[in-house]
Amino acid sequence: MRNKWRLPHPATMFFLMTLAVIFLSWIFEIYGMSVHLPQTGEEIRVQSLLSPEGMRWMLRNAVTNFTGFAPLGLVIVAMFGIGVAQHSGFIDACIRIGIRRHHNPLRIVLLVVFAGLLSNVVGDAGYIILLPIAATLFHSVGLHPIAGIITAYVSVSCGYSANVMLTTLDPMLASWTQEAADNMNVLAGNTGPLSNFYFFFVSTFLVAFIIYQITRKSLLPMLGTYEGDVKFNGYKQLSRKERRALWSAVIVGLIYAAIVFMATFSSWGILRSVSGGLARSPFIEGSLFLLSFGIGLMGMTYGFTSGRYRTDGDVIEGLTQPMKLLGAYFVIAFFAAQMFAYFDYSHLNKCIAIISADVLSSIHVGNLWILILFIFFIALVNLIMVSATAKWTFMSFIFVPVFAGMGFSPDLVQCAYRIGDSATNAIAPFMFYLPLILTYMQQYDAQSTYGSLLKYTWRYSVSILLAWTLLLVLWYLCRLPLGL
Repeated sequence: MRNKWRLPHPATMFFLMTLAVIFLSWIFEIYGMSVHLPQTGEEIRVQSLLSPEGMRWMLRNAVTNFTGFAPLGLVIVAMFGIGVAQHSGFIDACIRIGIRRHHNPLRIVLLVVFAGLLSNVVGDAGYIILLPIAATLFHSVGLHPIAGIITAYVSVSCGYSANVMLTTLDPMLASWTQEAADNMNVLAGNTGPLSNFYFFFVSTFLVAFIIYQITRKSLLPMLGTYEGDVKFNGYKQLSRKERRALWSAVIVGLIYAAIVFMATFSSWGILRSVSGGLARSPFIEGSLFLLSFGIGLMGMTYGFTSGRYRTDGDVIEGLTQPMKLLGAYFVIAFFAAQMFAYFDYSHLNKCIAIISADVLSSIHVGNLWILILFIFFIALVNLIMVSATAKWTFMSFIFVPVFAGMGFSPDLVQCAYRIGDSATNAIAPFMFYLPLILTYMQQYDAQSTYGSLLKYTWRYSVSILLAWTLLLVLWYLCRLPLGL
């Protein structure tokens, strides 16, 4: 029976959310809603999008809102590399040789989970590159491809702070924690990039266990067998020529990786920042392009060696291959870009977050309970303001001194913040990559909407939030060090 409560198409959903933002900005400006930024004292007032100036702004920026949409360029650049690798047969060859050796479907699930958790080493690349590969992997071993997308998505998003290595997020958050402590005359203690390393190292295995168990016991039975239009014709052994082409591509990839790492970590170091560090360095800021170029390079090598490619025209055809998929993404992204831009212009996100933070700060309960409430509060705010750094730029100046008065160190506050910020990423309607996730899902089920995504992901977010919070409480009670 058709579900009469099905949500509208993702593009329609973002359009309706845009109308809601416009209406709310008008209402809250009438009532004079305003806040003061804690780090500067600057007053921020809600700006109506229905005022003459607001309407002029909407008309002037309709195009630039779309072209300036942060994930748009990243998605296109990443898709070039994936397109060549897929069109040449390189990804298919990797999957075929991998399945032959590891046909157990549950091993594939575990592989996708850990790949998603570790992907935040290179920022947001996991959202763009891992999800379509995970769908193909799941499909190739008889699992539902949308289960692959969901598993990869929650691994990347809910586990965004968990890793066994230093990530791009660690130094950025640590710098704001340090600045908040200095400006508010709080004893900073340990606030370096590795200040939460021990805790999030252990958290990686906790989050991986939760995602694996929910996928195995809930998601896979719920989705059942895939019976859609995208067919997988099984796999066959690689021929000698294909095997030689695959090894050639892998060798070229290793040489490319060695060159990139030498250009970053050697004394030559042209991909490091001017100060010699990795923060804001060409290596970090260009990591997605470097990754996409490397994947495309391996795809080209495989294509020419295997005989699939003969001219540069074949390569160009591979580059244009993903544009068919991105047609639907562009439509969804256009409306999403307007909604995000309107939300930011109106200052609704900052006003709601700061007012809510002030309310939480005024609550008087036991110290440990207020820390737990803080985690849940961040998890709720994350639904409307998903950028971890954007929230922490002003929330650190509110909560670091408040918790310092209760005896909590800045690194513990930062750790609690990162739990709440990560756990609800998978269910956030304002997630920047949501249009792309829904586009991937619609490849296999044209009826996929945000409601479909929410139905599959809420268990992950709730379970991870509760278990991760409990781990921090136990860690705190045992007085274990959070990091280096």
